[in-house]
Formats: sequence, structure tokens, C-alpha cells
Amino acid sequence: MHDVRTVKAPSMLRLAAASLAGTAIEFYDFFVYGTAAALVLGPLFFPTFSPLAGTLAAFGTFGVGFVARPLGSVLFGHIGDRRGRRPVLVASLLLTGASTVAVGCLPSYGTIGVAAPVLLLVLRFLQGLGLGGEWGGAVLLTAEHAPPGRRALWSSFPQIGPAVGFLLANGVMLALSATLSDTQFAQWGWRVPFWAAGALALSGLWLRSSLSETPRFLELDDHARVPIAEVARHHWRLVLLTAGALAIGYAVFYAVTTWSLAYGTERLGVSRTVMLVCIMAAVVVKGSLTPVMALLGDRYGRRPLCLAGCTASALWMFPMVALLATGEPLLMFLGFTGALIAFIAMFSVIAAYLPELYEPRVRCTGAAVGYNLGGVLGGALTPIVATELAEHGGRVPWAVGTYLTAIALLSLGCFALLPETRPVPVATAEPVTG
Repeated sequence: MHDVRTVKAPSMLRLAAASLAGTAIEFYDFFVYGTAAALVLGPLFFPTFSPLAGTLAAFGTFGVGFVARPLGSVLFGHIGDRRGRRPVLVASLLLTGASTVAVGCLPSYGTIGVAAPVLLLVLRFLQGLGLGGEWGGAVLLTAEHAPPGRRALWSSFPQIGPAVGFLLANGVMLALSATLSDTQFAQWGWRVPFWAAGALALSGLWLRSSLSETPRFLELDDHARVPIAEVARHHWRLVLLTAGALAIGYAVFYAVTTWSLAYGTERLGVSRTVMLVCIMAAVVVKGSLTPVMALLGDRYGRRPLCLAGCTASALWMFPMVALLATGEPLLMFLGFTGALIAFIAMFSVIAAYLPELYEPRVRCTGAAVGYNLGGVLGGALTPIVATELAEHGGRVPWAVGTYLTAIALLSLGCFALLPETRPVPVATAEPVTG
């Protein structure tokens, strides 16, 4: 058996930085699609639909990425549990980056007809497949290197990546939106962020080329033959509970970053520049608070923060939609910020919490499948359901608030059934069996 040694802070900083950079790049790829879906993909790829139906169709292709993510967790989780965490980081980044660049090169419906939305769907699926593998590899890179007393802190670095990726994606979109005419943006401007994904992917591969395998994986003498089968047989209850628990985090995040963008521009008549600035400012607050919340998770436990975040989400959804409906930038920013603070109270510690719940031999598969199934429940459906609910309501979309509050209560119940893991070393944490 290999000797497992404590990794010193300088090495942990390098590992955490590489992990953060990789998740930022992959989530950039994922988010740039969500922003484009809210702004331009409907008319370009579904021009025969009404404006509402076109938006719903674009969000439908957006949702396909979430459906693919659990499949990516199974595929890359198998590699991670059988061959190591490091190969997952390289393969998933290559797949996501290549499919994102391809979206930027894809002709519209007006050029190649029905093949355009079909290819868009396929590329979005491949994007999701790659991202489904990314999260498990990235968080285990830090979680399995980190000292137990600071595991939540170091594992929170990959969780900052989505905020950085979102800011990169929307920063590019904002710059293009502010400098190009609507015609230029629709013709070619929206493609630029997708093309940029190629350069970002190459830089991410360079950062990850020198990473070492995690000591927790190296000490394993007995690897699961078929990890997903073992997870399904012995940990199915844990997977379902974690998926249900994480659903509200995804629902809140994509309600703020994707649905509200479309709602604000299409229903309220707010310029896309103003909407992007409000959302991006709230994401900056979220990203800045991530390590602070993670430190609290190391001190007080993972479960208490998750329960607090769920409770705050349930209480804040109605105020959030009311503030959004004002169309006033400052009030919208406050609504978004409150929601994302509740979100990050949970997701700052999830990268430590989920791996601690699973035994090492199936950890890459189990943690990633639970995490990404939560994305299907909360992320894939939220923009579609919220758009439909808002269409049939008044100026204030109370039905959207009701929908999000219901998901928060579901997640609260699931978190209540999960155990605390903070005092338990990650290598010996007792899994929940079903």
C-alpha cells in the first residue's frame, strides 16, 4: 500500500489553483451556452417558432446538457475509480472544449435547415458529458490531497470555478453586446465566446499536465470492477438523497443566471447589458464568499451550512422574484445576491461533503453522479418551467417563487436525512447504504 502523506500548503495552493482554473474553463463553456440560449439561439436555430416557443426550445437544448452530465459522471467516474482522478481532468476538459468551439462554428437554421438544431443538440450533449466528468475529478484532486481539518476550505476552490467561468462567459458577452449592434451580435458576435473556449481549453490542459495523482487513490489496493454497479447496489439511497438535496442549489443558480436574464430582457424590457451587469455583480459576491463559507463548514460542519442555505433559499424566493419584477437594477442585484448567498452556503462545502459520504473505491462515480443528478432535477428544468410559469402570470412571477420554494423544501428534507461527516476522516467515512 502506498504511503499517504500530508500535502503542504504550497503544494495545496498549486493543486487548488489548477483545479479552480479547470472548473472555471469548463463552466465557462457551459455558461456561455446558457447566456446565448437566453439571448440569441432561439431565433437563429428555431426561427419557425414564436418568440416564447423559440426561447423554450433553446432552453430545452440547454437542459440536454444537464441530462448528459450524469452519464458523463458514469463514464468518467469509471475512469476515475479504476484508473485515477488525473486522467479524468484531461479527458473531460478536451471533450467540453472541443464541443464548445464546434457550437461557435455551427451554421444557423437559415443556412443548413433542420440539421442546425439537431447538431446543436448533439454538441450540447457532448458539452454536458464532459462537464459531468470534470466536477468529480476536480474536487477529488483537492479533497483527497487536503488535510482533514481544512478539507472544506481547499475543496471550495473548484467551487469558485463556476463563478469565474460565469464571469468570463458573461463578461465577453457583455463586451460584445455593448460594442456591437443587435444585427452584428446576432450574425457573428455571439460566436466569439465559443471560439475563445479553444484557447482556454489549451491553457487548462497545460496547467493540469504536471498534476500528480491523489494519495487516496494511490493507497487503494482493491478497485471497484464496475463502479456504477456498486454504487447502484450499495449506495442508491445516498445518491437519491444527495441529488434531491442539491436540486435547490442548481434551481436557484440557473433561475438567477439564465431564466432571469431572459425574463428581464423579454418581459420587462430591461437591456441585456443592465441584466448582465446585475447578475455578474451578484456572482462576484457569491464567488468572494465561497472560501469564507467553506471555513465555517470546517469549523461547524457541512450539514448545518447546507440546512441553513436551504432554509434561506425557501425564505428568499418570493422576495427575489418581487425584486426582479421591479426592473430596477439595484433591487434586482439585491434579489440575486440574497439568492446566491443562500446557494453558496450549501455549495461551498459540497465538494468536501459528497466525497466524505462515499468510500474511496467508488467515490469518483458516486459523488459525481449524485451531484449531477441534482443538476437534472434543479438545473435542467428550472429555466423551462420558470419561463412557462412566468408567461401565464402577472408582472410579478409569483408562480416561479412558489416553484423554487417547493424545491427548497424538498432539498431541506433530503439534507435533514444525510449524516454529518466533518469529524470523520475522508478515507474511512461510513457510506449511507440502501
